[in-house]
Amino acid sequence: MKGFSALTVIGLADGLIHWQIFFVLCTAAGLTQAASNFAAFCVAAAFSFYVNVLYTFERNTSVLGYLLFIGGMGGVSFAIGSIADAQHWHGLVTVASFTLLNLLAGYLFFRFVLLREHR
Repeated sequence: MKGFSALTVIGLADGLIHWQIFFVLCTAAGLTQAASNFAAFCVAAAFSFYVNVLYTFERNTSVLGYLLFIGGMGGVSFAIGSIADAQHWHGLVTVASFTLLNLLAGYLFFRFVLLREHR
């Protein structure tokens, strides 16, 4: 893995993309929070994956492991959106709670799974 700063910049861009798409889909398109959160996550994750492959990952990084992580987090994004729909959360609460969970899970995954494979 290259520097922490690259991961930070990519993570911030990922979050910005996610939030923008979530609110456009939720408010302008009228989709549910579950669908909006999942779709926004998928677009942001595709961006992050592409940029991480270009700038962050080493050659021997487990792409399959990363894709499995993305698949799991996609399920979590839909689940949080579903809970938000059922509990009538404000969209800001939904996207903020998922973003915090995604940042924590992403850090733990990079730190203890991807980096551990290279030790």
